[in-house]
Amino acid sequence: MFELPDELVKLGMKRIEGFPVEGFVKGRGPKDPTIMLIGEAPGENEAIQGIPFIGRAGNELAKSLNSINLTRDDVYMTSAVRSRPFQWKEKKMRNGEITEKKYNRPPTQQEIIAHAPLLDFELKNISPVVIVTLGNVGLQRLLGKEVRISELHGQIIKHPVQHLASLEESVYKWSKEEYIIMPTYHPAAVFYRPSHREALEKDWIKIGEFINKAPAF
Repeated sequence: MFELPDELVKLGMKRIEGFPVEGFVKGRGPKDPTIMLIGEAPGENEAIQGIPFIGRAGNELAKSLNSINLTRDDVYMTSAVRSRPFQWKEKKMRNGEITEKKYNRPPTQQEIIAHAPLLDFELKNISPVVIVTLGNVGLQRLLGKEVRISELHGQIIKHPVQHLASLEESVYKWSKEEYIIMPTYHPAAVFYRPSHREALEKDWIKIGEFINKAPAF
């Protein structure tokens, strides 16, 4: 199993201080996985338990992996941001009382940059057959803010990826190495847009087909 060095974990926690986030979830999986999954950020359950992709979205992801005869043990799971981004919102209780509750939100660019060194390290030290990005945040972290999952999902992309120019800067530069990337929708997308399910299932069929013939690519 691959683990981030303790000093990188400490660096990630230090760089994210002051942002409205909570918890810290390390990447999890083998050093030479079939797939490296890159998501957005932990949700509430992940932040509490410290395990990536659990709960409803995790169950959906497990179904997708199972559809191509893989399990969580075959893949490395990580994300652009390792702490749960949240915002406070009012919620009306059944008894009519108004309370405030933490809700998930997308990470900001500053939060993504704060944890960029962690994903950069994983990209350099993990050797997957293919990188599968889940949703726009993971895809844009690698290929730039102008790309869209709706346009690129299901495609095979061979391209350099963005990595932080230096710890003192907030800009990216392109890697010298090229990576094989296959974007698809985040598993949670089917909850708020059920029409994505068909595209998601077709994308995973393509991912499975690619893995089976990868040596010939």
